[in-house]
Amino acid sequence: MEPLAKLKVIEMGQLIAGPFAAKTLGDFGADVIKIEPPKVGDALRKWRLLKDGTSVWWQVQSRNKRSLSLDLKQAEAQEIVRTLVKEADVLIENFRPGTLEGWGLDPEKLLELNPKLIVLRISGYGQTGPYRDKPGFGVVAEAMGGLRHLTAEPGRVPVRVGISIGDTLASLHGVIGILLALQERHQSGKGQVIDIALYEAVFNCMESLVPEYSAFGEVREAGGSALPGIAPSNAYLCADGGYVLVAGNGDSIFKRLMNLIGRADLANDPALENNDGRVARVAELDQAIGVWAQTMTTDQALQLLDAVAVPAGKIYTVADIASDPHYKARGNIESIQMRDGTRLDVPSVIPKLSRTPGSIKTLAPDIGENTDEILHSIGLTEAQVASLKERGIAFTK
Repeated sequence: MEPLAKLKVIEMGQLIAGPFAAKTLGDFGADVIKIEPPKVGDALRKWRLLKDGTSVWWQVQSRNKRSLSLDLKQAEAQEIVRTLVKEADVLIENFRPGTLEGWGLDPEKLLELNPKLIVLRISGYGQTGPYRDKPGFGVVAEAMGGLRHLTAEPGRVPVRVGISIGDTLASLHGVIGILLALQERHQSGKGQVIDIALYEAVFNCMESLVPEYSAFGEVREAGGSALPGIAPSNAYLCADGGYVLVAGNGDSIFKRLMNLIGRADLANDPALENNDGRVARVAELDQAIGVWAQTMTTDQALQLLDAVAVPAGKIYTVADIASDPHYKARGNIESIQMRDGTRLDVPSVIPKLSRTPGSIKTLAPDIGENTDEILHSIGLTEAQVASLKERGIAFTK
């Protein structure tokens, strides 16, 4: 049995933050009912590259879910949600604050219907504060959380991380919150509301940013491919035009690295025994490593670094990922069969549990694929379901 078997989840989110959290729960056995708008469905269905009209990303984000298509602006659809909530364990939403309240689905009212319900709310700025009503996407949250300022070469425009990292970090914080609330519910028997802001999830990962500012007035700046304050740790150009990433910042690792590149003088320099001393001379160290790297190809450099146990790697493209033997040995990529019989590679379930691992059980659903079965399960008759569909309140593709 999977660890979250029998957990009933209602997902009312869209795009990334809420759905990623629900996907993670579904991967480990939760029964996830995804509520999405009639006909068009979740906007993610049309994001990035499409296959037969639907994003291949959809197969990652919405696997292990059932699709219930409802127009939540309609009173009858809202009443269906209330009925589902009575038997649910978790409700996930990532609308702008006030949206649920506008539909009469305030978390406080839902908790009156089901005192054990856990409600995860993900939004750009959270449910409180002066910015709560502002629209907030991951890219803005990443900047407000402090990340964007650091992702640049010194003196150049800060760039965004190439994925929606703010949304994903918020999702993972949301999953942690759900698991904490479930654990507490075992003791109290009560549910609660989890308020996740995208910017807060990013901010929570910003390491020493605040205490350094508090103690020293230090405003940390972008370090390019280096990690400021930790040395040596950088990307070094090799003779073939590739880069080797070297993390030689451990004290004993540093000595091995310096001996490898033929700089025993630096390895044995007492001033470089610890990180603070190395940081003071980081330009000198980077130059020494850079000169060495340019005498060989990326693969040759990696072989030598591996031989003396210095953490190192290259910059992977997705083609590198797809062919890498370690990815294969770990089962990080799984091939699923699509409805048309073709195969599609997708990321497998993470994290890995030894005794109760998660799994991909079902393909991502078509819009409203499970509408009829879900509505029948809460007691609606064939005629009632047909009426809802005729009036555009419910939808089955």
